[in-house]
Amino acid sequence: MSSLIEHLQQIRDFRTQPRYPLWVVLVLVLMGTMSNCLGYRALEDFVERHQKALLELMELPQTRLPSYSTIRRVMVRIDFLELTKAFNAWASETFGVSLSEQVAMDGKSIKASVKDYDNAYQDFVSVVSAFRIQQGVVVGLQPMHNRQESEIATVQSLLNVLQLKGVCFSMDALHAQKKPSSKSSTVVMTT
Repeated sequence: MSSLIEHLQQIRDFRTQPRYPLWVVLVLVLMGTMSNCLGYRALEDFVERHQKALLELMELPQTRLPSYSTIRRVMVRIDFLELTKAFNAWASETFGVSLSEQVAMDGKSIKASVKDYDNAYQDFVSVVSAFRIQQGVVVGLQPMHNRQESEIATVQSLLNVLQLKGVCFSMDALHAQKKPSSKSSTVVMTT
């Protein structure tokens, strides 16, 4: 079984002359987010507050960890699909789902991605997640752009990726439609 860091190391680094490996920045963002540090300034505060311990723990040769601007540059340009694939691969290896277990599926919009605030039909990015209720962990993610995809199709795509069988899914009423929208595709699910 590979660690989360090993999976993050598989993501192609888009930077030409990085001072820090990409996985370092991503691990810091994940750790900060798990500590409820939401936003670049909060992540920077988290890194500064725990810098000494993190440098020792990660056995890095640097004397400082990435700053606000490095974290922001990485997060603005990261290939979210690659990050999602790495996370899903790690989560499926680490948190296998048992028969008859409950998995909640839901989509949440990313606040910072909202465009066209004044329009009735705003443009934004969402992340659909599969959440193991008993363990309290996310076992899969799938990004969705609301002007290009529907949540129904995104949930179906995530279910195909996860290949979960014999589990109990809970979803919004949106997914109980008799006739799916033209944006969604038909998926056969077996249990």
